[in-house]
Amino acid sequence: MTDAADVIAMTELILGKSISVTSAEEAAQPPLEPSDIPPDGERTRLLAMMGPAPVSIDDLVRYSNTSATTVRSVLLELENAGRLERHGAGLVSLG
Repeated sequence: MTDAADVIAMTELILGKSISVTSAEEAAQPPLEPSDIPPDGERTRLLAMMGPAPVSIDDLVRYSNTSATTVRSVLLELENAGRLERHGAGLVSLG
């Protein structure tokens, strides 16, 4: 069973930074800015680079010519959708 602590731990691992948990009142913040959301073109480019064969996250960053934050955001979206498989040594593939 997955609880909130597991989700937070997974997200911190993917983002590479600590996340602070806030109350519902504190969470009522303005919506994300467009610059905070990866553009569809970057998502499409990253998906095209991935397949059933494991690929390094570092290679995705390097060859996609995008930021590590964007790559990790897209990978988190894929993982939450159940479409990402994680392998050892920082490798990922579509599942």
